[in-house]
Amino acid sequence: MHVAPLPRTCVGCRAKDDRARLVRVAVDASSAVVDERRVLPGRGAWVHPDPACLARALRTRAFDRALRVRGIDVSSLHAWREAIVGGV
Repeated sequence: MHVAPLPRTCVGCRAKDDRARLVRVAVDASSAVVDERRVLPGRGAWVHPDPACLARALRTRAFDRALRVRGIDVSSLHAWREAIVGGV
């Protein structure tokens, strides 16, 4: 019997969606990184690959709460957002 995958919640817009439409963010040392292969250990936060969702998550410090880590370095996520906006 096949069980449907559980939906994940975007930390930016708070909408539930399928894992295939979301990007996982995890903590590596003390910085947040995009987990493209979805294999890094530990807690993960999910966000739509949409600049508006990512901007809202960064503005509201949603990654700190979702990953349960205070003061994580999100500079790589800012760079990822610029790449999305620039279409790279």
